[in-house]
Amino acid sequence: MSEEALPEPDRIEGAPHPRETQVLIGQGTAEAEFLDAFNSGRLHHAWLLTGALGVGKATLAWKIARFLLATPEAEEAGLFGDAPPAPATLAIPDDHPVARRLVAGSEGRIFVLRRAWDEDKKKLKTVITVDEVRRLRNFLHLSAADGGRRVVIVDPADEMNPNAANALLKMLEEPPAGVVFLLVSHRPSGLLPTIRSRCRELRLTTLGPQDLAAAVAAAGGDQGDSGALAALAAGSVGEAIRLTNLDGIETYRALVGLFRGSTGPPHCGSPKPPPSAARRSGSSFCWRSSIFSSRGSPAPGRSASKARKRRPARLPFSPGSPPRPAPPGSGLNSNKALGRGRAMRGR
Repeated sequence: MSEEALPEPDRIEGAPHPRETQVLIGQGTAEAEFLDAFNSGRLHHAWLLTGALGVGKATLAWKIARFLLATPEAEEAGLFGDAPPAPATLAIPDDHPVARRLVAGSEGRIFVLRRAWDEDKKKLKTVITVDEVRRLRNFLHLSAADGGRRVVIVDPADEMNPNAANALLKMLEEPPAGVVFLLVSHRPSGLLPTIRSRCRELRLTTLGPQDLAAAVAAAGGDQGDSGALAALAAGSVGEAIRLTNLDGIETYRALVGLFRGSTGPPHCGSPKPPPSAARRSGSSFCWRSSIFSSRGSPAPGRSASKARKRRPARLPFSPGSPPRPAPPGSGLNSNKALGRGRAMRGR
């Protein structure tokens, strides 16, 4: 299988790849934080992009990579006069040479560390192995063609196995000059603490209903019932697109109709439960309260007296009677054992 035809593990079906997405909606705070660090000369060598799944972390990583590769460094600026003003946004025009090369996959100054294709099993690997990290090491040993910056995107860092994580940690401890690492993580608590400590965190938040609808529309998805989609997706654009592709809204409506239908159990607080349900249950008790009742309450149809009836525990001897003698041969009735017991009580 050719490299162009291989499936990409960081692509959501029905949506453009993050490298093809120019607009990031609802994450202005994270963008402003990175841009402030860049303009103030405090650009860290490793950034950890955290947040829920599908809120735009990979899109932000590619947007930052596009910005870093297209923006000249400080010493390169101002060669024929005053230095240009500090950039006010991370956006790069679509017709910029760097943007075109990134979309075409021909930019040589970026490396994407992700799950690779398993030629033996003919499917994507389940984790990022140390072999992919070795390929990254070879990339870092090469110098950039124009001597500028280079960018490494790890998407997601949660899928690295222990060997790959330790190998990447060594690179973060001794980063090459001009290299910026962008680590995407859905569960940063699962990463090595030493990896987290060497990265500056950019936290992305979930999207509101309006931003979510705009992001789904920008990705080419069908919004449908935007209110239900926002509630089911929990502010995640990726989950909203998956729900749209799998007819999640229609499935949700079918389930709601099933529980509200006359063939289902009676609803809590309904004045007149369906007759069919009342005949089956024998009463109009609330089905939710019966399910979530305490463990000690009697089951429906069983009297409370029978539920409370318990067989008394059998004691080894009757109350008020002397204890049973120890079995023969145990040694507990011997004079030696009795004397040892009296000595212990006397202490």
